[in-house]
Amino acid sequence: MFAEADLTDDGFLNGRLRILQPISGYRAATDPVFLAAACPAKPGESVLELGCGAGVASLCLGARVNELTLHGLERQADYADLARRNALRNTIPLTVTEGDLTRMPGLLRISFDHVIANPPYYPAGGGTPAQDPGREAALREETPLASWIDAATRRLAPGGWLTLIQSADRLPELLTAIDSRLGSLALLPLQSRPDRPAGRVILRARKGGKAAFRLLAPLILHAGAAHDGDRDSFAPLARDVLRDGKGIDKVFH
Repeated sequence: MFAEADLTDDGFLNGRLRILQPISGYRAATDPVFLAAACPAKPGESVLELGCGAGVASLCLGARVNELTLHGLERQADYADLARRNALRNTIPLTVTEGDLTRMPGLLRISFDHVIANPPYYPAGGGTPAQDPGREAALREETPLASWIDAATRRLAPGGWLTLIQSADRLPELLTAIDSRLGSLALLPLQSRPDRPAGRVILRARKGGKAAFRLLAPLILHAGAAHDGDRDSFAPLARDVLRDGKGIDKVFH
């Protein structure tokens, strides 16, 4: 488990959440915040996060939507412990189970209204491994992306929603992994600036959904053509998400 000396205490949602993260391991940035913002959960519903890490996405969602039943599954014991600690210190109920999504623990073999996930972006093999094992496990997949989609689909109740964020260059693989159990797909590209290619995509899909596939207009993260000094220069909607914890459900309608 992580010692206090190995952790930083970081603010998310303009300091509304205080998150402990490892100094040299995997550190959450903006992706889990956007993942949480895209999940259409309503009060009283249940949510499972696959690969919850330190719990940032689930806790951002819990900070926005009251009375959710939040569960997280995390394979790495030290990160699962960190997610529990972060939930306690932010007084957001989150049940974290240690385990592998390909061998789903019995506690999680139930149906959920929502499943959210931020799978590793880099495929197995190739590239330079991260020096920290925890960071490497979070960023480079050992479990195929198709297994993430299958596990998520199995855990969804009929009519439930999968919300997932992934690197844009893995979009073909992501779409190939989705079978007839999921429908009503909507894909939201995330672009750093208007003249840049999308670096990330957020996918929403519904179990048993029948609506046609929709490719949405991109969400632009930064205003202006270039970085402006020391200011973050976030575009208004991105600032609403990252600073105020707002949802982006309206973008999907």
